[in-house]
Amino acid sequence: MNLYRLDAPARAIAATFGVDAGDDPWAGDYVTPGRPAPVIAPDNRGGPRRYLRPKLWGVPPPPQGTQPVATVRNLSSPFWIGTLRHPELRCLIPATSFALWSGPAGARRQRWASVSGRSIFAFAGIQRQNDDWPGFAMLTTDPNGLLERLGPGAMPLILHAEDHERWLTAEWRDAAQLVTPFPSHLMAVGDRPPI
Repeated sequence: MNLYRLDAPARAIAATFGVDAGDDPWAGDYVTPGRPAPVIAPDNRGGPRRYLRPKLWGVPPPPQGTQPVATVRNLSSPFWIGTLRHPELRCLIPATSFALWSGPAGARRQRWASVSGRSIFAFAGIQRQNDDWPGFAMLTTDPNGLLERLGPGAMPLILHAEDHERWLTAEWRDAAQLVTPFPSHLMAVGDRPPI
């Protein structure tokens, strides 16, 4: 997955998640790897408050890599496990929809998936911070039945609202239990992003 939308301003996102918008300038737009987008992250000082923070989609590559990494699938990889074990390095990635491609080769078309009844939802993410690259990556998992029929081999890890705090604070063995496909019956797919 390399495209999602967050069609809401920073203040609306902050209100939905009960966090501090700070001075995040987000006004709503699409997001692709390498572009900035707001994520919900803990206070840098380890406090209980959460903030909306602009970060780049993509984290620095592994030592032998050359390209930034936008999605995380192999959760047991030594490259990711250290980050995943530290709750303060996990984040929520707000979204309003995400793109996928479906159909046979030569006739593929873009479709947009969203969560029914929730204008803004959150993907599970991780963040890495260094001096010149404040980035985030999105976790992915197996597609649910609805998306599997449309063809993608993976889907973003969408969190239920009641699991946001658990993702941000739980020990990894507990948080890892959240890595499951979001239920098909709670999603919608259309030809355009929902308005």
